[in-house]
Amino acid sequence: MPEPLKAEEVNSKTDPSVAKQWDEETPKSKQIEEFYKTVDGMKIGLLTTIRDGIGPVSRSMAVAKRTGPDFLFLANAHSQKFSDLSTNPTAQITFQNSSSQDWVSVSGTCTTTSNHDPRIKDLYSKTISAWFGDLGDGVHTGGPEDPRMALIEVKSKYISYWKSTVGTLGFFKEVGVATVTGKVADNGVQRQFGEGDIEGMRKDA
Repeated sequence: MPEPLKAEEVNSKTDPSVAKQWDEETPKSKQIEEFYKTVDGMKIGLLTTIRDGIGPVSRSMAVAKRTGPDFLFLANAHSQKFSDLSTNPTAQITFQNSSSQDWVSVSGTCTTTSNHDPRIKDLYSKTISAWFGDLGDGVHTGGPEDPRMALIEVKSKYISYWKSTVGTLGFFKEVGVATVTGKVADNGVQRQFGEGDIEGMRKDA
């Protein structure tokens, strides 16, 4: 249910919509389990890189594989994101479920690999060729041996996510009641994992 806004939240310059939803009670193991379930349900996200002279640049990318807190993407080595990552390996992945409003934000460091990475064959599916095309020269086929086919691996450093606790109808009811009463909507939980948590997730993967 919506909660009253308190004077101390204003005086301390606290964002009440965030502060009231931080989850410090759920055991970390449960938070991690629900993170995996949430992010695995959102196969396509925005991969954001930093471009010299411009700043953050995002594009839609399908996750090829998640291993623990880390993510793999198949990508065209000729795309500009590889140039971005060669000068600044910092990246962010964001996901959102437009039905539940659940979202995930992953900040991390990227490494890129050439077509010689054996994982490419394991991750490749025929539909991926639709994004590469076939030149007809027997080399640039859009297949797993195509020299343009490369990997981007995002090693997470910080993860935050928000999960609805009220369902779709409950979400809009909560917002409506909060709007009318002047209270603050409380319709989900927000959680975060720092580098210590993430290293543990990586070891358990």
